[in-house]
Amino acid sequence: MAESVKIVEGRALTAQQKKDLLNRLARIEGQLRGVQKLIALAAEPADCDAVAQQMAAARKALDRSFVQLLTATVVTHSEQAGSLEDARATAARLAALLDKFA
Repeated sequence: MAESVKIVEGRALTAQQKKDLLNRLARIEGQLRGVQKLIALAAEPADCDAVAQQMAAARKALDRSFVQLLTATVVTHSEQAGSLEDARATAARLAALLDKFA
């Protein structure tokens, strides 16, 4: 990662899950900087094809990171459920999250 971010311990995600997500987002950030450069240097109509291709790749990478976040959340929060009621509440919260953002 270009910028060092302190990883806080907590119950949301494990430190490894956070590290993996942050690394993925740093790669996406690099892709987006590349897209910006391609746009700035675009001189021919065909250059727009390369920009579109890279934008689509960055969008797909961001979508994959969203799925990775949801997967990590399901795993972590399911493991932390102390009772069936807690597990149901977690499942309902995650379902609402999917409904809202997916």
